[in-house]
Amino acid sequence: MTQPNDRVLLGILCMVAFAAIAPIMDAFAKATPDYIPVMEILAFRFGIQGLCLLPLALSLRMAHRPGLRELGLHMMRAVLIVVATGLFFTAIRYMPIANAIAIFFVEPFILTLLGGFLLGEEVGWRRIVACMVGFGGAIFVIQPSFQDLGLVALFPLGTALCFALYMVMTRNMARATHPITLQAYTALAAMLIIGPLLFAFDGTGNALLDPAMPQGFAVWMLLGVGLLSTVSHLFISFSVRLAPAATVAPLQYLEIVAATAVGYWWFGDFPNALTWVGITIIVGSGLYVFTRERLQSIRRRPLPPV
Repeated sequence: MTQPNDRVLLGILCMVAFAAIAPIMDAFAKATPDYIPVMEILAFRFGIQGLCLLPLALSLRMAHRPGLRELGLHMMRAVLIVVATGLFFTAIRYMPIANAIAIFFVEPFILTLLGGFLLGEEVGWRRIVACMVGFGGAIFVIQPSFQDLGLVALFPLGTALCFALYMVMTRNMARATHPITLQAYTALAAMLIIGPLLFAFDGTGNALLDPAMPQGFAVWMLLGVGLLSTVSHLFISFSVRLAPAATVAPLQYLEIVAATAVGYWWFGDFPNALTWVGITIIVGSGLYVFTRERLQSIRRRPLPPV
């Protein structure tokens, strides 16, 4: 029988696997030739996820017919994740993956503040200060990129905001729905958004939305995005299901290490000194926020019976 400690260890290993695989998926997206629009990359990313997971959910009898309220939630979550992923994939076409991921990691600070404003969760002044310091660290990463790229350097911030809202919506749904089913329905809802857009803009010449027939190298890159995104997001879904979020969330910062290694090996990108200062501030502030949340959750636990 699996013991609680075994489940936590498995959850930790799943988060480490996610942090190692996700930057490789981002590298496939970055390496996809420019003639393939970002929306088409998203179509492969969510389309392959749906093709892999929906039959699996059906065969394992995990699928169910969602009601109108749940359908609405799935569509809202799909809009958020499509926008978040689209902004991020656009950003990494022009900036190093590690830089984009470092900026994205203001997401825990946004999630903490949203928890206070939207969910009524208690957020002390120490965590608010840590969030502000973390946002300050992001400026160190954004500033040099903003001078070179303009508004594109802010796209990972948009990703962080959309993903934080996505996670707020997912919290309650994840408790009642198996990760495979949840990810399958997310992919299906995303394709209901992406498919009509690609059809409507076909032949218009729009650089972001007009689909192109992928050839050779592009096909392999798009397949890599779809398969690796499916695997990596299953790992993170199982991670937060098997272990407390406060335990596994700090391990997600390993993604910066993996992204730096992948970016240097594949594209020759390496963060400069100012970027490393920003990354250090973001990670330090994030770890402090996670530590405070963990201490607060421990204080809320009921005492064992005497």
